[in-house]
This record gives sequence, C-alpha cells and structure tokens, in this order.
Amino acid sequence: MIRGIHHIGVHTVDLDRLRTFYGRAFGFRTVGEEFDLAEFPEAERITGVPAAAARVVMLRAENLFLELFQWSTPDGEPIRPRKANSFGYTHFAVDVADIGAEYRRLSAIGMTFVHPSPVWSGDAASVYGHDPDGNLIEILEIPPTNGLHRT
Repeated sequence: MIRGIHHIGVHTVDLDRLRTFYGRAFGFRTVGEEFDLAEFPEAERITGVPAAAARVVMLRAENLFLELFQWSTPDGEPIRPRKANSFGYTHFAVDVADIGAEYRRLSAIGMTFVHPSPVWSGDAASVYGHDPDGNLIEILEIPPTNGLHRT
C-alpha cells in the first residue's frame, strides 16, 4: 500500500546555503543529524554511485521531507537551472494561504521568480520561482472551494 510521497532529494554545491534558504523560505527544519554517505557501505549499492560520499541532511516542513546532498565524490554534473519544460522532475509546489504576501516575503529574502507577480487563473493562483541553485518551486494558492484544495 502506497502511503504518499515521503521526500524530495536535492543535490547542491552548498548544503549550508540551501538548508538556510529552505528554513527561511518555507520553515523546513533539520530532522536528525547531518551525516556522510561514506560512513554507510550500503550507500553505493542504494544510489548506484561508485565510492559514494556526500554530506546529507534531512529537513521537514509540515507533510514533506527534503533531503539535501552535497556530494564530495564522485564529482557531480554542473548545475543548470531547471525550466518548466525540462525533462524529468521539474518542480515541487508549496501550498500557501496568501500568495501575494508569500510572493513579497520570498522576494525579499532573495527568491527569484519567472513573473513579476502571482498569476490568477480561474479561482487559483500560482507562480514559479528559483531557489539559490536554480531549482524550480511553484508557489500555489488554491481556495477551499476548489476540488484541488488540501483539507
């Protein structure tokens, strides 16, 4: 039985910077202790990465965990900011109660957005923005009258 999505994994060149950003932006807090994959002989088999070594920390906000990795070996590929039409996973959405207020708050702490304001479509609003590494995050407001509203 599937119980739901547990976490999203993000590889970064600066784990401390991204941990701070997600804490300030969305209230993510560290769960447990930071660890290094090199301490776990199973890491290579689990990840499929030879000689896997990375700083890892798990963060949590409400019903979502975010696992941050800063790989030390082997070297990763250069970060290229994601676009909505990129292949693979492109973004995750954060459900907010007041998109205008969150847009202003997130802009003030340095989050960059693809549009100068949230966009309303019917009875819902959203806008995509980037974290410091260029990963896409959708800010989304869905009113209780909409069938997609979280209860």
